[in-house]
Amino acid sequence: MRLVTPGDSAPASVNKYLLPHENQVITVRRHPAVLMVPVGLVLGGLIIAGVLSNTVASDAGTVISWIWWGWLILLAWFVWRVAEWSVDYFVITNQRMLLTTGLITRRVAMMPLAKVTDMSFKRTIAGRMLGYGEFILESAGQDQALTNVDYLPYPEQLYLEVCEMIFPNKNPEPPEKTLPPPPPPRRPKRTEDVPTSPGPAGGPDPEA
Repeated sequence: MRLVTPGDSAPASVNKYLLPHENQVITVRRHPAVLMVPVGLVLGGLIIAGVLSNTVASDAGTVISWIWWGWLILLAWFVWRVAEWSVDYFVITNQRMLLTTGLITRRVAMMPLAKVTDMSFKRTIAGRMLGYGEFILESAGQDQALTNVDYLPYPEQLYLEVCEMIFPNKNPEPPEKTLPPPPPPRRPKRTEDVPTSPGPAGGPDPEA
């Protein structure tokens, strides 16, 4: 997860969709688990291509070439999915939530924080094992463009952060009153510090 402070800047692919008065709070990529299916297809295709290359007759060179060309197309599709994942972001500002997707055709789904009435997250068994979850957003009135965001990393932490922004504490506890420090103890006066009245100047008393 990437927490963005007000002094930082979001990626260029996201920053152009932010308003000048918006403050970025959270910017994250979706969890790499979103690429599990493409990775499985590429590895499975590689295994199948290798098995077919060893089982097909050696004189069927054209068939083997087509098999490997098919796997290369599958590999190119996988690279495309990774490139799309690298530019997809889930962004939370002080006013709204945005989900940007797409490499060539950019799609931006948005939900104002003021319209969110409830939010929950869901974690499957795979999500608990790999560390991702899905946000489910509910709003009053008409349907919104952003209703669920899947494959989010650190779902519990993100859930608490977003809930704190959507439902702030409107009755904060008053600050505790601190008592002033006690005055310093007074220093007792010593006998030698007390001034004495001087006696009459001159010699002995004339009446003596």
